[in-house]
Amino acid sequence: MIPRVLGTRASEADRWTSLPERGTPASLRVIAWIAEHIGRTTARLLLYPITFYFVLTARSARRTSDEYLKRLRGKSPYWWDVFRHFHCFAATILDRVYLLRGEFERFRVTVHGKEILHRQIESRRGSILLGSHLGSFEMLRTLGVMQRNVPLKVLMDPFHNQNITRFFDALNPTVAGTVIAPDRPDTLLRVKESLDAGSFIGMLGDRVSGGDKTTQCQFLGAPATFPAGPVLLAATMRCPVILFFGLYRGGTSYEIYFEHFADEIDLDRDRRAADVQLWMQRYAERLEHYARLAPFNWFNFYSFWD
Repeated sequence: MIPRVLGTRASEADRWTSLPERGTPASLRVIAWIAEHIGRTTARLLLYPITFYFVLTARSARRTSDEYLKRLRGKSPYWWDVFRHFHCFAATILDRVYLLRGEFERFRVTVHGKEILHRQIESRRGSILLGSHLGSFEMLRTLGVMQRNVPLKVLMDPFHNQNITRFFDALNPTVAGTVIAPDRPDTLLRVKESLDAGSFIGMLGDRVSGGDKTTQCQFLGAPATFPAGPVLLAATMRCPVILFFGLYRGGTSYEIYFEHFADEIDLDRDRRAADVQLWMQRYAERLEHYARLAPFNWFNFYSFWD
């Protein structure tokens, strides 16, 4: 279990966990059949009516998209901006089908900062790979695992959005097998064993789950609640941290960015909470930087700000 030292604000910070799951097993199977038998071009055309349907019916997500885009741009977005936001999310979900099927040749992927990742692999020292719900973490996850050039385990909750999780897990059991569930008695042990073996531990730093300890950061001009877990875990394991952002650029194009974040995180006992906040604020600033680079890649469709 990840150590906890800060205050919990679960009633506010984990609002996303109470949102209903919208993908049914039947609808997901239809998407997979279309992707496999009709092809990506036709499947992408079908995303337009699907996106239009969700823009009309997903009122809460539509409001939060509007709020996010307004904060990002400093003015109210037009309805087609929200549509584009939803469509970008739908496109990455569709692409996940092809990625999990190993069809990497469909995509043009540009990697920035890959020397940072390669140096860490060559050192044979495990590291935390800290990502977000900005863009596609799946791009790294599938490429790394399937091509076996990035030893990666992923710390994530497999029980939220279970229909979607089971659907994608069935497409590629090998990738599904890299998941380490949080808040289990053996979570820390499994993480440490993976790090000692030189693996990366992938985790996302921009969404709070129930019971997580949290910290307040400025993000897009207003206070928002971020999880303290990534910093606490890195400090406990005394391992390096590398930031990862996989941005969808439209069509078949993705850009992957790696950034050095910390060789090691050391938390002063007398100012532990302040140190955690400082590190997570640095993360929030880099998240904001990439959100401005690819504004429609933000996939936290719930009220994020306090």
